[in-house]
Amino acid sequence: MDNEIIQSEPTRGLSTGVFSNPESFQEIYNIGKMFASSSLVPQAYQGKPMDCTIAVDMANRMGVNPMMVMQNLYVVQGKPSWSGQACTSMIMASGKFKNVRHVYTGEENTDSWGCYLEAERIDSQEIVKGAKVTIRMAKDEKWYDKNGSKWKTMPELMLAYRASAFFARVHIPNSLMGCAVEGEVEDITRSETTERAVDPFKEAIVE
Repeated sequence: MDNEIIQSEPTRGLSTGVFSNPESFQEIYNIGKMFASSSLVPQAYQGKPMDCTIAVDMANRMGVNPMMVMQNLYVVQGKPSWSGQACTSMIMASGKFKNVRHVYTGEENTDSWGCYLEAERIDSQEIVKGAKVTIRMAKDEKWYDKNGSKWKTMPELMLAYRASAFFARVHIPNSLMGCAVEGEVEDITRSETTERAVDPFKEAIVE
């Protein structure tokens, strides 16, 4: 189900100092405007040339098609986040690994059910195993019972997506470019419900 990243040749002259060079910035901004005027880009990017420009710059630095970035990068609570399936695609497209696959462990539909991502280094043929994610972990970290959580309705996919995210964070951090991964922002955000502080200056009401 993972989307494959479409590899593309980075646009010549745009890989370095785009935002510090007026001519390069104008060139990439023109490309951004072109994408912003298209109905084929995700709705969040339509009519937003600056957002498209940033997406084009990120794609150029990653050496991928701008549409891949726009289809898999969105904003959650003000922070850019990659879709869960994007991590697997970025691992495959990094040029560092091959034979990328998810390995499930434990008993399905129990707390022991887990998943980790396994891949082979291209340069050394070393088998690398990412951190394992389990349903027990999802519950302990309070991911499972959050309102609107997809862990209850599609646990197999959530295990795979989070396993890919853990692997990417450790082994290809540059590809993420400092962005979060789908679910991370929501999962680590504290509940908005807080206890109301007592006002020490408010006079007590005497019955």
